[in-house]
Amino acid sequence: MVTDLFHAALLGIIEGLTEFLPVSSTGHLLIAEHWLGARSELFNVVIQAGAILASLVVFRPRLQQLLTDIGARDSRDYLAKLAIAFLITAAGGLLAKQAGLELPETVAPVAAALIIGGAAMLLIERLVAARPVLAEVSWSVAIWVGSCQILAAVFPGTSRSTATIFAAMLAGLTSRPAATEFSFLVGIPTMLAATGYEFLKLHAAGASAAHEDWPAFIVAFVISTVVAFIAVKWLLRYVQTHRFTAFAWYRIALGLALLAIVR
Repeated sequence: MVTDLFHAALLGIIEGLTEFLPVSSTGHLLIAEHWLGARSELFNVVIQAGAILASLVVFRPRLQQLLTDIGARDSRDYLAKLAIAFLITAAGGLLAKQAGLELPETVAPVAAALIIGGAAMLLIERLVAARPVLAEVSWSVAIWVGSCQILAAVFPGTSRSTATIFAAMLAGLTSRPAATEFSFLVGIPTMLAATGYEFLKLHAAGASAAHEDWPAFIVAFVISTVVAFIAVKWLLRYVQTHRFTAFAWYRIALGLALLAIVR
């Protein structure tokens, strides 16, 4: 019992730390479950819900400001771009599900995606460094962000935040704080929809929560929420004065280590 709660707490920490940092939460959870034991789909949905709750709390003032000032053109424009990015992701995600594309549950694809993503981050950082800093979200940014969110749903280790932040930067939103904020705000409805979809799918399949380990659920949910809140607040401050280079090298190092282990 104590060991199981400890493992649940570790998974909650991993989800909370990695859901919004550009390192891939799905990839880290797949890796962790190889050593800590696989969990039910319901468990994974629950701890992701904790991360969503944290992001809603962090961005509540920004969302309130956008909705309160909806009469202003800038607010309406920003909300419309969030909406189009989400709709592109939703449509692409449904098509991927209908095509039968599923996240593999092996370490090698995760390792490869971590390395490729890290290398792409270094390249894009170099390209963006030569451009002027722009903080205005264009329609092309919204389209690219929506399109690139689909990558994270199909390729574990890609990372939703990595794909969207760097898609935004490459498309012209070269201000890292602005790109990070837009990525996270788009992520809220995206993650809510994905979590709701998984709940409905589990319900349709007849999955029951009656036999689940509820103490482990509660521990993982609470820890995921608290850690995600801290991680988001920290990252929003970090990108004010830093590039994402450290995360890129972390991804590459972790990917190489994983490839060495699975050989």
